[in-house]
Amino acid sequence: MDLALLRTFVTVHRAGSFTRAAALLGLSQPAVTSQIRTLERQLGRPLFLRQARGVTPTTIGDELAHKAAPHLDALVEITETGLDEESSSRTLHLAGPPEFTAERALPVLTELTGDDGRRLTLRTSFGTAEETLEGLAAGHHDLVISTARPRGALLTATALCDEEHVLVAAPHWAERLGATSFPCKETPRLENVPVVEVHESLPFVSRYWASVFDCRPTASGAVIVPDLRAVLACTVAGAGLAVLPRYLCVTALERGDIVALHDPAVPPLRTYFLVVRTGTLAMPHIARAHDWLLHAAADWC
Repeated sequence: MDLALLRTFVTVHRAGSFTRAAALLGLSQPAVTSQIRTLERQLGRPLFLRQARGVTPTTIGDELAHKAAPHLDALVEITETGLDEESSSRTLHLAGPPEFTAERALPVLTELTGDDGRRLTLRTSFGTAEETLEGLAAGHHDLVISTARPRGALLTATALCDEEHVLVAAPHWAERLGATSFPCKETPRLENVPVVEVHESLPFVSRYWASVFDCRPTASGAVIVPDLRAVLACTVAGAGLAVLPRYLCVTALERGDIVALHDPAVPPLRTYFLVVRTGTLAMPHIARAHDWLLHAAADWC
C-alpha cells in the first residue's frame, strides 16, 4: 500500500475535511479526493461519508486510522530527527494571546535559542483563541497557547496551567468604597465605580461576577483597551477597577500600587492549553518547545 495514500488518508481523518487536508498537505482538493478514492478502491470499502460540511469516517476508516496513524507519526519522527541533526536550527511558529505569550511563554522559549547545536528560531503571532486555532489548523502555526480547548481529531490539546483572576483597584478607590475588600457574602455595587477592561462586553469583570457573586455586573467601561498590560497600567494610574490575572499584577500588588478588593474562597480560574496539530509532536523542535513550556509551567501555578 502506498504510504503517500495513507498519509493523505490520516490527514483527512484528522482534519475532517478534504479542503483542510489539502491545505495542510500542500495539494489541490481534487488531488486529495483522487488519492482517497484510489485507497478506497484498493481496500474495496468506503473510508469516509461525504457530508455538506466535511467528511465523517466510516467504521473501516476509523479502524484504519487507529492502526496507521501511530506508524506514520513514527516515520515522521525518524525523518524529522534526521533533518534536525543536519540543520543548525529549526523555526518554531508560535501563536497565542499577547500578554501571556509575552510575559510567560517567550521568556522561557528564548532559552532554546542559544547556540547549543539545536538552536531554535522563533516566529510569534498574537491573536484570539479562535484566530490562532484556525491558523494552527490551516498550517500557519506549529504550536498555539489557547484558552479554548479545540474539538475534533485534527488538533491535540494539553493543559498547561491555570491563571487566577483578581479584582483590583488603586488604593484610593478601595478607600472610597469604604473598605479594602468586599464582604464575601455581599455583591459589590459598581454604579459609581469606573471599570477598566479589554472590551465593551467586560469579559473579565463579567466572568468574575458570575463566578464569585452569581450575578451580572451593573457597571460600564470607563477605559477600554485591548491589552491586559495596558489595563494594569490604567488601573495603577487610578482609572478604576479591573479584573486581572494574578501573574500579571502580582508585582503591583506587592508594591502597593494596587490592592485586591476581594478574596473569594474559590477564586475564578482560566485554563491555558498547549495545542498542536495531531501527530506533529513527532517533530523534535515542536516537541522540545512543548515539553519546555510544560516543565516551566510547573512553577507558574
